[in-house]
Order: sequence, then structure tokens, then C-alpha cells
Amino acid sequence: MGFRCGIVGLPNVGKSTLFNALTETAAAQAANYPFCTIEPNVGNVAVPDERLQTLAKLASSAKVIETQLGFVDIAGLVRGASKGEGLGNQFLGNIREVDAIVHVLRCFENGDVTHVEGKVDPIADAETVETELMLADLESLEKRVPALAKKGQAGDKEAKAAAAVLGRALDLLRDGKPARLADARDPEEARILDQAQLLTGKPVLYVCNVDEGEAATGNAHSARVFEKARAEGAQAVVVSAAIEADIATMPADERGEFLGELGLTETGLARVIRAGYALLDLLTFFTVGPKEARAWTVPVGAKAPQAAGAIHSDFERGFIRAETIAYQDYVAFGGETGAREAGKLRSEGKDYVVQDGDVMLFRFNV
Repeated sequence: MGFRCGIVGLPNVGKSTLFNALTETAAAQAANYPFCTIEPNVGNVAVPDERLQTLAKLASSAKVIETQLGFVDIAGLVRGASKGEGLGNQFLGNIREVDAIVHVLRCFENGDVTHVEGKVDPIADAETVETELMLADLESLEKRVPALAKKGQAGDKEAKAAAAVLGRALDLLRDGKPARLADARDPEEARILDQAQLLTGKPVLYVCNVDEGEAATGNAHSARVFEKARAEGAQAVVVSAAIEADIATMPADERGEFLGELGLTETGLARVIRAGYALLDLLTFFTVGPKEARAWTVPVGAKAPQAAGAIHSDFERGFIRAETIAYQDYVAFGGETGAREAGKLRSEGKDYVVQDGDVMLFRFNV
């Protein structure tokens, strides 16, 4: 499934450096001047999950395949982007296509790296980007809501419902608040908001890019960002893009010692990937066998046929049942055979809601 997070922020905050480290490639050009990223670069990265390695060992799987999350490096935004300044129109178009926003904020002091606003202030930077997104959404809804209301008055029930939902979002934007605060009251309202593709309707993860010496502890700038995230119900992580770029080029067996010397237990990118995964409200289920152990991604709340469809559309179309073992039971009883003998293998039907960590085998007929 194509879940994608868009990496955004002002120019020269470390977006492309972070993206390069995420994908362990040099696909995105990182340079010390605005707009070095002209086209969005897309890279898929594995979501770290120690459970998959455990399952693979128990099943003696020949291959291990992690679930993937897409990251898109999007051209830097500047003040006035909602009116087409800089690469504004392109930026806004690219960001509409992602599922969540990873907002990189400069939380480091360095006179050699130009700041587009002339000073280091991550809160002001975040507000600059958010304001441009809100202005773009405001302009869009001020055209769409009256048109939908007019159709609703003429008897179009779908248009009437959409006008009501998007009208609430418009009221928020007029009050200077993002559209994501317009909570859906039922699945139909959620569908309307999702189809509207509002820029400020997307969940946000703040990434505080700090100096190498502050990667383990953060600093005063990042503390302010975490406070902002808590107030918004958003998420935040601390990363040193420079460290992550170094780690990406190291042999795997040298990374642990390097991290330890910096007082770190894991890479910042591992935290970014996991946070992005959680931000999208996703869960992982597994398929395990001698050929491969594989992790799969579905939204929280997905039912068994949807999970089957993540593997192949035929599995969903001809779904019969899902033979399911909870991860803890699979491990506790030494694998599928032991779990089956202990009565821990369940036969689940079409209404079963998939749980994080489920080990599943789908029975289908087409």
C-alpha cells in the first residue's frame, strides 16, 4: 500500500540531507542554497521491527521482507507560497499527494548555513509554513463551500453533507486554526474530509534538526518544538541530520559503536520512521513460512479481507477465512505448530479486526 510522508520545511533546514540519509542514497541533491530540490524525490524505507527477525528465526525463513514507508522530499517553501512565491504552486501540489507531513525544523546555530528568514527560530518557521498551508486551504474552501451549499439547497444530499463538513473546516481556518482540528463525527464525514485533500488536514510530525553534540539531549530550540507538539496533539523527534548522513555511509557493524560514543541507542531515523508509521495510524501483521517472513501494513481498524487485499486483490476478492496467531503466542509456543497444538490458532472470518502483530495465513477461492 502506498503510504507516503512528505518532508517539508523552509529552505536550508536539512530536508534533503535527512531524505538522503533515510534512503541511504544521494538521490536528492543537498546544497546550501534555496530550491536545490526542484522535483520531489521519493524513497521507500523499511520500518524497523524486531518482531519480524524473531518470527523468521522461529520459522527458519529463507528471506526477510520488512514493511515499507515512503518519504517524499519536497521543494522548500517560503513566505508567500500560497500566492505562488518561490516554488509555491509546485510545493502545494506535491504536498496534496502525501498522507502525512514530516516538518523539518532548524534547531541548530551555524553561521555558515544561510537561514532564509535571517535567524534561527523553529516556532516562527513552523508558523510560516503552517500559515501558507492554511491560506491555500482557505482560498480553496471559500470557493468550494458556497458552491456545495448551493447544490445542497437544490436537493443534492451529498453536496449538502459536504458543505456542512467542509464549512466547519472553513470556520477553523478563518480563526487561524488548521483543518485537522475538524474532527469527523462518523466514517462518512471522514471520507469527505479525506477527499477534500486539505493541506492542513494532514497529520504532522515535527523533526528537530540539531547539532551533532545535541542529538542525544536536544536543546532549547527543540524543547520549544516539543512543547508546541504537545499543545497540538502532534508528535516530535530530535535528529541530527549530519549524524544520520554519516551513519548511512557506514558499514552496519560499525554503527552501534559510533552511536554509543554519541550517547545514542538507536538512529534518529529509526525514530522518524516509527513515528511516521504511527502518525498514519498504521499497524503491522505478518505472514511467515520457510520461504519468507514478511511484514505488511494496513490501517488500524482494518478487517481481515482488507489485510488479505494488502497481499493481493485476489486474496480479498475470494476471501474465505484467516488462520491467525497472536505474535506473543507464536513466540511463546515456538512457532505455528506449537501454537496450533496449544489451541492458539484461530479461524477468523470477514468481520475480524486485525490486531498489530497478528501472524496470518489467508484461505481464499477465486
